[in-house]
Amino acid sequence: MKTSENKSIVTGEHPFEGVCLNGFLVLFLDLLLIAASVALIFQTQLLGDWVIIVSIIGFLSSMLMWAGFMQLEPNEARAMVFFGKYKGTFKKTGYFWVNPFTAKKKLSLRARNLDVKPIKVNDKAGNPIMIGLVLVWRLKDTYKAMFEIDAQTMANSGVQPGAISGDQTVGNRMNAFENFVKIQSDAALRQVAGQYAYDDNEVAESQLTLRGGGEEINQQLVNELNNRLSMAGIEVCEARINYLAYAPEIAAVMLRRQQAAAVIAAREKIVEGAVSMVKMALEKIDNEGIAKFDKEAKVKMVSNLLVVLCADEAAQPIINTGD
Repeated sequence: MKTSENKSIVTGEHPFEGVCLNGFLVLFLDLLLIAASVALIFQTQLLGDWVIIVSIIGFLSSMLMWAGFMQLEPNEARAMVFFGKYKGTFKKTGYFWVNPFTAKKKLSLRARNLDVKPIKVNDKAGNPIMIGLVLVWRLKDTYKAMFEIDAQTMANSGVQPGAISGDQTVGNRMNAFENFVKIQSDAALRQVAGQYAYDDNEVAESQLTLRGGGEEINQQLVNELNNRLSMAGIEVCEARINYLAYAPEIAAVMLRRQQAAAVIAAREKIVEGAVSMVKMALEKIDNEGIAKFDKEAKVKMVSNLLVVLCADEAAQPIINTGD
């Protein structure tokens, strides 16, 4: 008996299959019922006092029917709950009427942006860095979103006194989901950032870094976020690092280090070019027979050319006019 009961328990989103009627048709019938109930009151002398009871019952029934109307726009959904039991998710757009005793919890399926403010983490090399991201997320599974996490309590905690309208309720509910996404985004960002160095000064050039990783780092963030948010029925469509810098306490030191690395790289390029130019000059002089130098003269010429080509300032040559 317990096995059959467990099999009947729904643990995922499925379409609502209960009674669903055209809202405009039911609205017309409801207004007709109200008009008939009011008209019967004026027929008590002709039909008797029992007409009053019928009129009251008809009027109360028409008022109860108002609770069954609902309107859905594109990319909106309603989680249908009948006395605590999940009956499915309604996603059709339009104006409808369902069982008025069914709770209709409104959810938005539209994509939303979340800008995660920069947080301080340690990269793979142990350097403190500031890193932030921006992501696009949306609800994918309404059942998990409503019943796998305590979204209702989180939403109610943000409701101001007297704010009981449907739009305010769904707004607070979506804000609760956004807060859940933000907390999980911080955790995922810390985990991914700790697996890589800030740049290739700390690791081999062949290894992936936060500054040079680009799409690979972003895709890993998407995968990590989806793993964390799947329990809440939330899907991350895109995630990108939008802020990356060293923490203020080491930013100045790392800037000098980067400047030194740039100077060294520039010097290496200058020396490499100067050596090739000196070699080309000596070969051209020898091949064309412009002049003949002994070994000592070549050494002096190479030294002078390297000084001229590698100097920071413009050279001021001294012309030898002879005796």
